[in-house]
Amino acid sequence: MSRIATVNRETKETRISCTLNLDGTGSYDIHTGIGFFDHMLSGFAKHGFFDLTIKAEGDLYVDSHHTVEDVGIVLGQAIKEALSDKAGIRRYGSFILPMDETLMLCALDLSGRPYFCYDVNTTVDRLGEMDVELAKEFFYAISYSAGMNLHIRMLSGDNNHHILEAMFKAFGKALDMATGYDARVNGVLSTKGTI
Repeated sequence: MSRIATVNRETKETRISCTLNLDGTGSYDIHTGIGFFDHMLSGFAKHGFFDLTIKAEGDLYVDSHHTVEDVGIVLGQAIKEALSDKAGIRRYGSFILPMDETLMLCALDLSGRPYFCYDVNTTVDRLGEMDVELAKEFFYAISYSAGMNLHIRMLSGDNNHHILEAMFKAFGKALDMATGYDARVNGVLSTKGTI
């Protein structure tokens, strides 16, 4: 069964199209108008082995907030739709990713219950054309639109580029683990019978 979802969203602030294949090879075609954000999303797709296409047009003349947040909403919806009933998946995923001096932890549960914890310290306001604080808004949006319990914690780090890049890559690795199949799982991995 293919686990591919396409989600389109249009508001007065943004117009976004996203196609996600959970069982891809890490190919990507991403254009948000924010170069640094494109770089981060490319790392997520490549290291999670997801095929990801995102086209976004947003009110960047205001700032990058609406575009980054709305891409998070749309990507979260695509994850949820591609997972369907979640039968056979591991459900939980975690990864500790090293990137030079940075060590980033990402742990998640595809429980259907959104919850978000973020413990990351950065020391600059912007990287390229992206406000660094928007990384938190992006992952919050994914957590709530996907119905995902998501924890991101920086264990060490000094270079802000490394910190954000390690975060996106760790998320990709953890999500790949959680969405992967386990032959021992009969139905869904829950004593309730549903997730």
